[in-house]
Amino acid sequence: MAATVVVVNPAPPERFRARQLAPYAVFAGAALFMLLYVVGIEQGPVSLIGGNFVHELVHDGRHLIGVPCH
Repeated sequence: MAATVVVVNPAPPERFRARQLAPYAVFAGAALFMLLYVVGIEQGPVSLIGGNFVHELVHDGRHLIGVPCH
């Protein structure tokens, strides 16, 4: 009986490509920009949402990041 040796070459790992990450980076950037707008600018001179609801909702967040609101 002869011993049989089987050598398996594993597939090389996939290379990381920036193009695969681009859609996620664009989405995250847009979401963060909208969050910054709502917390920092909304209810100011360029308000898109009328009333005082957004101001009261994010009031403490504005002070936390140093945006004056009074």
